[in-house]
Parts: sequence; structure tokens; C-alpha cells
Amino acid sequence: MRPRLSLILGLLAAMLWAGVPEIDSRMTELADPKTHFTMREYASRKQWEEHKGHLRQQILSAAGLLPMPAKSPLRPKFLKRMEYPGYSIEVVLLETFPGYFLAGNLYRPLHRKPRNPAVLLAHGHWKRGRLENQPVYSVPALGINLARQGYVVFAHDMVGYNDTRQLPHSYGGWSETLWGFHPMGIQLWNSMRALDFLQSLPDVDPHRIAATGASGGASQTFLLAAVDDRVGYASPVNMVSAYMQGGDPCEEAPSLRLGTFNVEIAAMIAPRPMLVVSSTRDWTRHTPAEEFPAIRRIYELYGAAQNVQNVHVDAEHNYNRQSREAVYQFLAKSLQPELTPADLVDQPVTAPADEDLLAFPRAEFPAEFETSAEVFQGWKAAATVQALSSTDVQEQREALRYALGAEWPAEFESTLRGNRLVLTRVGKRDRVAGMWIEGKGAPVLVVHPGGSAIAQRAGSVVQLMKSGRPMLLLEPFTSSAARAQRERADEYFYSYNRSDSAERVQDILTALAYLKSRERGKPTLLGLANAGVWCVLAGAIAPVELDIVADLNGFGGSDQDFRERFFVPGILRAGGLPAALRLTNHLRAVIESQ
Repeated sequence: MRPRLSLILGLLAAMLWAGVPEIDSRMTELADPKTHFTMREYASRKQWEEHKGHLRQQILSAAGLLPMPAKSPLRPKFLKRMEYPGYSIEVVLLETFPGYFLAGNLYRPLHRKPRNPAVLLAHGHWKRGRLENQPVYSVPALGINLARQGYVVFAHDMVGYNDTRQLPHSYGGWSETLWGFHPMGIQLWNSMRALDFLQSLPDVDPHRIAATGASGGASQTFLLAAVDDRVGYASPVNMVSAYMQGGDPCEEAPSLRLGTFNVEIAAMIAPRPMLVVSSTRDWTRHTPAEEFPAIRRIYELYGAAQNVQNVHVDAEHNYNRQSREAVYQFLAKSLQPELTPADLVDQPVTAPADEDLLAFPRAEFPAEFETSAEVFQGWKAAATVQALSSTDVQEQREALRYALGAEWPAEFESTLRGNRLVLTRVGKRDRVAGMWIEGKGAPVLVVHPGGSAIAQRAGSVVQLMKSGRPMLLLEPFTSSAARAQRERADEYFYSYNRSDSAERVQDILTALAYLKSRERGKPTLLGLANAGVWCVLAGAIAPVELDIVADLNGFGGSDQDFRERFFVPGILRAGGLPAALRLTNHLRAVIESQ
């Protein structure tokens, strides 16, 4: 009978714990730039649109652009103009942020229509940036040929390249990370301001603007198209991959790819026309069989499968003649159907000398150019003013929620064995544990960095136990040794995974959602010792009314405080502690350290 009894008990235990994972996925399912991602299936256009809206906010938050900064005057400076048979090239400088300048070359047809289609051209990580001119990749060849075909083309610098070197291409430490100030975000902002510039030109049709680029320029292209609907047509070249996401400072940012990847981001342009160019000899080699069909399924949700195409080129990583001609044909179909096949042949070009294309060939910047430290200080000041002056509660809450990467669980499962409660969000495979104490009345969630064993000994908790109220004493998220090692070793860990502090806030929200589903009355959230700030941030974004009793334990909200006690990338850009305190309308007291 004993073997059979053991089997029955085992089956009962399995049923009891069904749906709750034995191991927290946050310890084992860690992503990085070379993770092989798989596109999830969307049952309807509505489901996709909801997810797309979420991704758009996530990208903007990761870029440090949530809420969107105020746009200062661009004050474009046209420094040079050179005329050639059929086209001209100008050197342009734009002040995209006060004291910070973006440079580029404006290619224009000599005989222009009153309103011409425009192309925003982002260069990749080739050494010479927008000056690069070789058979495998040439920005001047693309700009000149498009201008000859009747487009106005703006080829702008990456951060840290050519004339745009007030900030290096790779920069930043923990303070910049907390303020959401990094190359990817500045680059996306520059691209958006470049669109502003193109739309301001009297010879550009503001409703017919395309974007293209290869490699890192393709990353800029699909990130821009994902968040800015002014990009009506897009052609990312040799970058849309399920196997490699980038791995460069301008392509990575904390929280950028939480639960998503480049293929899904590229699909966000649907149903606007897009050409995906891929190559047989780089990480896009699988595109025709894997990534492109996944994107096309999104277009099919709109009944617009004909709006997305793939051209697969037998070549190394490139934006070569064959790839350029594929883009010419794609653009002409929608923007210039009067062009003939002969017009769309890539013509040989003679690139101007570097000193003709550069604003500062001798790297002597004007006095109004701020240093990198001054640009960062200006960013912090503008973000602080924006946060303090905001009266939009929902905007403030969204900024904090996306910085934290947290959600109020729509569905969760729970199991209770004795007084041991374990929760998991449906589909997330996370594991949130705590000590459950039965009672009557409004429930209490207690959070202490030391967990339930230490929390039970706190004086305030002892008094609450005597009150007979139901209580959940949370076991805070604690990183495993393997996760901590990945975090230290992977430069882009936070692009794909949340910080420990952000995970703790998520667990508090999951526990609160459980209490709201089970118990009547307004919950009390009690944060002890260093957990006080966790609870204030969780309470600020929780969509329910709470009483919050938080021990801030000397946490004043400085950069150093967040670095040492609550490290969440972008949290200061989102408003930090002042914003959280304004949102916790039911903060009842700050208690002494326990």
C-alpha cells in the first residue's frame, strides 16, 4: 500500500502546484543580443494593436523619451552647397537639443518639383560613417542616386561619428543610466528631429517621407518607424533578425527588448509599406524562411500582405548596388511610379572629398557647442523641470511604470500549502512566495528585505498580527548566483532583463493583485527598512487605492541613493522619488527603521 499511497500523494501534490513553476523563470530564462527569439502569434488585429501600443511606449521609455521632451528650435545652418550634374549636396547643422548639434548632408535634385518625396538615410557602423564609399556600402552612392531620381535625401550622423562628436559613440555610467541618457536614445531623438527638419523644407512633401539604412542604420530605421508614424515607407537593410539584435551602444538600451525583439519591432510599421533586405552571409540569412513570414503575418492582420516585401541578396553584410536597386524599386512603386526601369539603375558616382562633406573638417567646434558633461547636465535639468511641472497624473504613472517594466497582473495562479503561498503571473513563469496569515478585515502586505522570518519580529508587524487582519509577508526577489554573474558579465543585460529592484516592485504588484482578488477592503502596504522605497514605487503605479506605510530609511532620492539602494535604469528620467510620492496619495506615514 505504501508505494501506491506515495504515488497518490505525489499526484495530489502535482495537482496542487499545477501552473506554478518550481523554478523562477527570472533565474534561468535570461536573454541577450544573441538569443534566438521566436515571434509569438497574434489572434487578431486588436490583440496586435494593443501589444503594439505597449511596445511603442516601451521603446520611448527605453530611449529616455517618455514623456516626450519639449522640442526646441532646430535653427538649421546650411554651411556649404555644392552643385553637380543633376543634383546638389549641402552640409547642414541642426540643434536637436539646446547646445547639442547633429550634422548631415542634404542631397537634392537640381530640378525639383514644388513638393518632392524625401528619404531619411541613417548610416551603419562602417568606420567613415556617412562618408563611407566602397562597393559593399556607400552612403554617397545612395544619396546621389536617390537625388537624381527626384528625392530630397538627408544623410545624418550617428552619435559620435564625423561632425556629431560632442558625445562619443559609446558613453555613460550608472548616473547616465538612471537618467535614461544613452546613445540609443539620443540617436532616436536625433532621427525624430531630422524628420522635423525634412518636413520643414519647402520643397518636401511632408506626407511622403521614407527611411532606410543598413546594419546599425537599419536599427535606427525600424526603431524610428516603430514610434513615429511620419515614416510612411521603410527599408531596413541587413538587420531584421531573430538571431542577433545588435550589440552596440546605439542599438541597445535598458528595457528596450523586454519581452520583444527586432522582428516584432520592425513589424510595428504595419500596414505602412516596408521592404526588408537580407543577406545570405550574415545574421539575416534565415530571413526569407523565418523572419519575413513572421512579419508578413502581422501585415495579414490588416489585410495588407502586399505592403511588405523581402529581397534576399547573395552577399556579405552590405548596402551594395543590388540592395540599393531593390530599395529604388520599392520606393518608386509608391512614391514615384512615373520612373522607368532605366531610371532605377544604380549609376556610378564620384563622391566629393571628405572636407567638402564635413561641417568641421579640422574638428574645430564652434563655441556654442556644449561639452558632453554640459549636454548631460542640460538633459537632467530639462527632465527635472518636465517632471516637476507635469500635472498629468496618468502620464507620470506611465513614465514610472515603463521605467520599472512592471505590470498589474491580468491573470495569476496561486497555491497555498499550510501558510506557504506561491503566486505566478499566467504566461510569465515567475515565482512569488510569501507567508500567509488568515484573518478578517482589510488585508496587509508586509515587505521586508529579510523576508517573512525577519518581518515577523518587527514591532509594527507584531501589532498588526494582534489585530487579526489577514496578512501576506512577502519573500522579496533575490537574484541567484548565475543570474548575478550574467548581470556582471553582459554589458547589455538590462536591455533584455529587469534589475533586481524592478523585479521586487513587480512582485509587490503581483501580491497586491492577489490580495485584491481575495479580500475585501482597502489593502495596506507596509514597507520596512530598505523595502520602504520599493513599496512607494509600487504604490505609485498600482491602479488600486492603498494605504501605504513606508520606512524610507534615509532614502532621499539622490542619484547615489538610487545607485546603491534602488537601481532601476531610467527611473530618474521618469521622475524618481518626487514623482512617486506625488502619486501615492494614500501614503499614510513614514515610520522609524525596524
